[in-house]
Amino acid sequence: MRISRDKYLNDLIKRKHNGLVKVVTGIRRCGKSYLLFNLFREHLGELGIPDDHIIAVQLDLRSSRALRDPDAMLDYVNSHIVDSGMHYVLLDEVQMLPDFVEVLNEILAHSSIDAYVTGSNSRFLSKDVITEFRGRGDEIRIFPLTFAEFMQTRSDDTSHAWADYVEYGGLPLVATMSSEEQKASYLTNLFEETYVKDIVERNGLRKTQELEDLINILASATGSLTNATKIQATFKSVINSDISINTIKSYIDCLQDAFLVNEAKRYDIKGRKYIGAPVKYYFEDVGLRNARLSFRQVEETHLMENVVYNELRARGFSVDVGVVSKRVLDDKGKKRVSNLEVDFVANLGSRRYYIQSAYALPDADKRKQEKASLVGIDDSFKKIVIVKDVVNVLRDDDGIVTMGLFDFLLDPHSLER
Repeated sequence: MRISRDKYLNDLIKRKHNGLVKVVTGIRRCGKSYLLFNLFREHLGELGIPDDHIIAVQLDLRSSRALRDPDAMLDYVNSHIVDSGMHYVLLDEVQMLPDFVEVLNEILAHSSIDAYVTGSNSRFLSKDVITEFRGRGDEIRIFPLTFAEFMQTRSDDTSHAWADYVEYGGLPLVATMSSEEQKASYLTNLFEETYVKDIVERNGLRKTQELEDLINILASATGSLTNATKIQATFKSVINSDISINTIKSYIDCLQDAFLVNEAKRYDIKGRKYIGAPVKYYFEDVGLRNARLSFRQVEETHLMENVVYNELRARGFSVDVGVVSKRVLDDKGKKRVSNLEVDFVANLGSRRYYIQSAYALPDADKRKQEKASLVGIDDSFKKIVIVKDVVNVLRDDDGIVTMGLFDFLLDPHSLER
């Protein structure tokens, strides 16, 4: 089945011949190889680029094992330069190549080479690596299928598709599977046999059970405010473990480096500053999160919030958790400061949106509760409440827009409506 990933394909096309290494990053099995070796290569073919001008190597294949040697890779690339015309080098899972920075910098020295690589580790493009690239690395971050992309695989209505998506997620291969048993088994095995093993081997971890327990704790607390101290307390009270705070922080870094979880920091909207801990963690794919918990904790309210977060990230926004401070009177008539939460503060360039994810607004009290933090924001950026119900997009007297979840997910320009 062909799944169009037009946003990412266009990102690659716009960066052609820019003199930089185009680096496609993202979690394993999210479609990086398909984007580069199918969709982008198809684009090159449509332009009339001959096959002998496309040098493609998938380093995670056993047949490419010899090319994991840096000198062998350079010899291979050089031997395939057939003339002075532009050649396109496509390398998959390049983090498996030792000294890849040196290799890529040498490849870029060829004026007739345009280079594209994929990597499954966020450290792959950390600031120090970009520095080693001497400003010649250009990242394209790819995510699992958004709900709109997922709908390309469906012939049923959005409600049934959503029920499948919110339980089994958006990894491309899962989206093409027909049975629930097959999806659940694949996700469970993928998490254990690929993601966890990758993290353990890459970081040389010894106490693997603590890592497994931490993943379960984060999965159970998806979208809830937490910090290392709180997680440590859970380890002590529930698991009877004396894990250190530094180890917890280190393991969370490992999970983020593998793109399994993402951190949303707290941002003081009125004070215009980051507050620090506690923070929220969201899973890159809700299906993987559910599989980790054996599909026992599929609470649609929290999963919808995770999906909205992922959608915003996929659209290129940086996303924080907003905090609005408000002075109120307590039961004794004394003034105190109350902190109200805005689910998401989404920023992209000069654009900003304040967004609440509300599963349902059944009555006036619930509507007032969900909008309280938005009403307390006194700047002119757009304020939006996203609800699961099918509703007409409307703007109330406070300037707050309410829209349905499917309107938001299926329209790439929904935030501008």
